[in-house]
Amino acid sequence: MAEIRLEGIAKSFGADVALDDVTMTVGDGAFVVLLGPTGAGKTTTLRVVSGLETADRGQVRIGGRDMAGLTPAQRDVAMVFQQYSLYPHLSVRQNLEFPLRSPILKTPQDEIDRKVGAVAEVLQISHKLDNKATALSGGEMQRVSIGRALVRDPSVYLMDEPLSSLDAKLRADLRIELKSIQADRGATLLYVTHDQIEAMTMATHIGVLDQGRLVQFGVPRAIYEDPVSVYAASRLGQPRINVLPADVFGGAPAAARSIGLRPEQIVQGEGEDSFVQRVEHLGDQTRLHLTFKSHEIVTVTDAHTTLRSGDVVKIRPQNPFYFDATGARVA
Repeated sequence: MAEIRLEGIAKSFGADVALDDVTMTVGDGAFVVLLGPTGAGKTTTLRVVSGLETADRGQVRIGGRDMAGLTPAQRDVAMVFQQYSLYPHLSVRQNLEFPLRSPILKTPQDEIDRKVGAVAEVLQISHKLDNKATALSGGEMQRVSIGRALVRDPSVYLMDEPLSSLDAKLRADLRIELKSIQADRGATLLYVTHDQIEAMTMATHIGVLDQGRLVQFGVPRAIYEDPVSVYAASRLGQPRINVLPADVFGGAPAAARSIGLRPEQIVQGEGEDSFVQRVEHLGDQTRLHLTFKSHEIVTVTDAHTTLRSGDVVKIRPQNPFYFDATGARVA
C-alpha cells in the first residue's frame, strides 16, 4: 500500500469553494475518516485523490509519486461510491470478477475464484453470486460494489459513505469486517462518512472538514477530548455536546463566550438545580433531557435510574471546554 499526501489542495465549482488549502497526510496503512456535514468537501477530496476531479491548485502524491496528469486507472486506486454502480447485465460473480479481468492485472482464473469467494463470504453474498445484479436489494447491490473494490490490491482504497444504504445490523457487521480487512492487508484507506460511530470505531485518524477547510486532524480520542473549536467538538459525541452561554455557571475565562459540556463533563448530585424534562431509556444507559436556567442540556445517567419528568437534579461542570466568539477553543 502507499501513503497519500495532499499539499495545498484548492478546488472551486464556479463561485462555490469546495476545498480551500487542504494539506493532509494519510500514512501508509492508515484508516483515515473525513467528517463533516454535506458541503464540507469530503467527497470532493476523494474525487481529487482518485483523479475524477482536477484540483485548481496544489499537489496530490500517492506513494511519493506526483499524480498530476494521471488518469484514475493510472493512479491505481479502488473507489466505492455512495450510490452503487454495477453492470446490470452481469451476474454478481461477474461484477466481482470484472476488476480482476483487467488486461493490466492479468489475474489467473484460480486466483480470481479464490478472491471472489473470499470477499463474497465476508460480505454475506455467497448465495447471490449467480444472481443478476438487477435481482438484488439496494443493500445487496452496495455490498457487491464494496466487494468489487476489495477483490483488488490497489495502492489505496477510497470509500464514499459505503455503508449508508445498509440496515443497522449489517452496517455494524461490516464496520468490523472492513476494519479487519484493512488491518490484515495493511491497506491505506481514505473513508468518507457522516456517521460518527463509524469514525470512532474504524479510524486511526479523523480529518474534520468545514466548508472546504481541514480544521482538525488527529486520532479519534484526541479530537473528542481536545477539540480545537465548537465545530470540531460537535462532530463527535452522542449525545451531542451541549453548548451554553459561558457565564451560565460562572468562572469562565474572560475571552469565553460559550461553554461546551459533554455528558462526562456534567457532575450530577452537586451544584445548582436543573429540572428533568424527559427521560429516554436506551438499555445500556439513560439519556436525561434537562432544563437549566432556561437552557436545554442533554446528558446520560445510570441505566436503572428512577428519575422522572419534573424531578430536580443538581449539576455542575467538570473540566468543560470554553470557546470564544468565533467558536475557537479558549485555553
